[in-house]
Amino acid sequence: MTETRTQRLPAAERRELMLDAASIVFGERGYAGTTTDAVAAAAGVSQAYIVRTFGSKEALFAETASRAVSRIKAVFRQAAASESAAEESVEERLGRAYVDLVADRGILLTVMHLLTLGHHDKFGPLAREGFLSIYRVLRDEVGLTPQEAETFLAKGMLINTMLGLRLPDIAATQPDAGELLTCVLEGAADEVVTLSTKHQPLGQAVRHSD
Repeated sequence: MTETRTQRLPAAERRELMLDAASIVFGERGYAGTTTDAVAAAAGVSQAYIVRTFGSKEALFAETASRAVSRIKAVFRQAAASESAAEESVEERLGRAYVDLVADRGILLTVMHLLTLGHHDKFGPLAREGFLSIYRVLRDEVGLTPQEAETFLAKGMLINTMLGLRLPDIAATQPDAGELLTCVLEGAADEVVTLSTKHQPLGQAVRHSD
């Protein structure tokens, strides 16, 4: 997408497009390894436009990470409120909704990077509040007990690790990877084998952007 086409989009849509690109770049490179130039190239806008819109790389990462956390909470609320045709528990609905969401590796990896920044003056409080806000949604809105929420979050972190490692990519050729995926995802492993390539076109653009 060229900058001319991007500029013709409504302001809110332009902002979302840039945040989508930032999610992919921060996810692939981490905060320290990301530049606003790389985000601009992935979004099809100028670096000056990124800075004019968000102010700084720090502010851009903070908004990108907060957006990812908000999406996690939104899918949990939606899954908890949905009616399932099968005899699924609320935890199963939440788990499936989460796995589908983090098919977007940008969301998955941006959140994982955020959770490693507990030492950072700005991102540490953001990471702690983001994680605890997800816990509060599970406990106060979904209705899980603290113990159930703890178990669910622990399994979610294991899923994050497996997807971050791209285990679905090797599940067909590495029996141990397939076995672990099947166990943790409770029979849904086949549904996530293509997760890591779902957003490949933008990822390719990022890798060749500088």
